[in-house]
Amino acid sequence: MPAPACASDRLEECPVTLASPLFIVMNTGSGSRDAAVTEATVRGVLTQAGRRHALWRAHDPRQLPMLAQRAVEQAQQQQGVVVAAGGDGTINAVAQVVLKSGCAFGVLPQGTFNYFSRTHGIPLDTAEATSALLHARVRPVQVGLLNDRVFLVNASLGLYPQLLEEREAYKQQFGRHRLVAVEAGVVTLLRAHRPLRLRLEHAGEVRMLRTATLVVGNNPLQLQQLGLPEARAVQQGQLAAIAVRPVGLLAMIGLLLRGALGRLADADHIVNFACDRLTVRPYGRRRLKVAMDGEVAWLTSPLVFQVAPHSLPLLVPTRDSPASPAPATVEAP
Repeated sequence: MPAPACASDRLEECPVTLASPLFIVMNTGSGSRDAAVTEATVRGVLTQAGRRHALWRAHDPRQLPMLAQRAVEQAQQQQGVVVAAGGDGTINAVAQVVLKSGCAFGVLPQGTFNYFSRTHGIPLDTAEATSALLHARVRPVQVGLLNDRVFLVNASLGLYPQLLEEREAYKQQFGRHRLVAVEAGVVTLLRAHRPLRLRLEHAGEVRMLRTATLVVGNNPLQLQQLGLPEARAVQQGQLAAIAVRPVGLLAMIGLLLRGALGRLADADHIVNFACDRLTVRPYGRRRLKVAMDGEVAWLTSPLVFQVAPHSLPLLVPTRDSPASPAPATVEAP
């Protein structure tokens, strides 16, 4: 059996070339686009370019880990690239399998918000994103871990996971549009929620906190849009913790408006700080509902947020279009 495509942690040793085959895992339920049209677009661009590829369709999100593992095995054998086609949740599920495999990783965004793709300059148009994979460079991308689970955009507990669950239910009923997501969020806020009592440990310090929700961010674009200075810390290799102290409905709506205007940093009732590692111990609860890049799960306490020791070798667009296959260039962190 051939050696794995990129078994080393050194990205410059990752033998990704402009002829490397692409192994694509597509979530047919992501975004508002027609899955058949999306698949036809992807295959059309790659076929016209003469690029070898294989594509697996996940009709149920629970199929994603299995299909991602299949894609990784093929990529390791053929020195190929694993590609996730979907929203931030799909990208998360595939990246979870890819992270320790040593394979290069590509993205075809199909979601509603696409924070991960937008952060790294990946086009939102399917044809453009597919074309960008043909002439890409490898960029090491920071990955967050919650216990042993990957998060690329954010991980959270408390009110935010509840909001995500109800938003998904609304999308199933009314379609995957941003206005639907906003409406679901308003409905969630109108309901009473019991605040969490948390013990936070980081940098040798202990802090007791009552909060409606705790979000740990790993995406500078999202943090910049909220107006939080921790966006720069994330760019420099840390994570950003944001907690909302218990407030009434009107105050919570006011915080949402400040976030939408990019002025959350100067808001009352917000606790925010940068950290390399954060341990969270809830009082009175052994298991907590958490969300990672929009996907909800139950995890056992303590919850440990940290930067992963391995970066993700992400293919990002380049303006260079060489006529013949050559090694993809590597961009330093």
